Amino acid sequence: MKKRITILGLLVVGAIFLAACGGAAGGAADDGKVVAEYIIGGTLGDKSFIDSANRGLTKAEEELGIEYRYVEASSDVTKINAAFDDALANPEIDILVFNQADIVEKIPTLAADYPEKSFVSFDEAVDFDQCDDGCPNVYSMTYAQNEGSFLVGYYAGLMSETGIIGAVGGEELPVIADFMVGYVQGAGEAGIPEENVLIQYAGSWSDPAKGKELALTMYQQGADIVFQVAGGTGVGVFAAAEEAGQWAIGVDSDQALVMEETDPDQAAVILTSMLKNVDNSMYRFIEMYMNDEVPWGTSEHLGIPEGGVGLAYNKYFDEYTPDDVKEDLLAVQEQVTNGEIEVESVY
Repeated sequence: MKKRITILGLLVVGAIFLAACGGAAGGAADDGKVVAEYIIGGTLGDKSFIDSANRGLTKAEEELGIEYRYVEASSDVTKINAAFDDALANPEIDILVFNQADIVEKIPTLAADYPEKSFVSFDEAVDFDQCDDGCPNVYSMTYAQNEGSFLVGYYAGLMSETGIIGAVGGEELPVIADFMVGYVQGAGEAGIPEENVLIQYAGSWSDPAKGKELALTMYQQGADIVFQVAGGTGVGVFAAAEEAGQWAIGVDSDQALVMEETDPDQAAVILTSMLKNVDNSMYRFIEMYMNDEVPWGTSEHLGIPEGGVGLAYNKYFDEYTPDDVKEDLLAVQEQVTNGEIEVESVY
């Protein structure tokens, strides 16, 4: 009898020990699911870039069986770093998703210190040359926003009746400058000279009033189409377009369709949106992760051929766009896709 009790006791102790070891290694939630956490440098509700990433990860949770969490860390660098450190210290979190440049710079070192974690950077490429071991737990993806913006600039140039168009950026960052370079080049392809492409930066991603102010100034200067590349600030561009009786172009998500339920009048002034398909790329990554197909230690650049960027060809586009413009636009898109037109970039 004593022998039987001893064996049972050893089994119980062994089970507790194994459970403790599993928890310390980190690797799963209590239900055994893979856990991905998105460190948001801002808040949800921008109807653009952040919401797109969230949409893709939410879909992955619903369809691929992961557990998805997010932290709205605001745009405060201190809070973003604190949220990231919390995620590093949490043994349940398997995948850290982020896009802040200052965090990306630290990844070659952090990845080696936390080999049990998987790090996914999007819209900011990791410098894998700085990785001593090749960073086998790091993957990054960037988007050819210059190609998508080229199409926007070309389209806006064809659609403009005044020969003057504009663009409002959130902050003057390299990635936003890449949007602007493509936009100016595309407008030039449509016959709009560079001096007739008005560009201003709001200095914020969450100031719709500033976005509206900048866009209204452009409309007063003769622009009849303004492209917003400013996240939540860009919502003010749509308000300005509605007020001025002019057109706007959205970014990242299909913003006309996103907004039509809550504000159909503003949705109706959005000719199209430049899609940076962050949602699709997030879902694609999780799918690769679950199938053990992630090209770890690399950065993938997703352009038009990969479905990383493009234009929103929705009901508003169909209604407002003449057939000859549609034909010209699709022809130019094909030229960019096959390399006949090389789009400039700041990178």
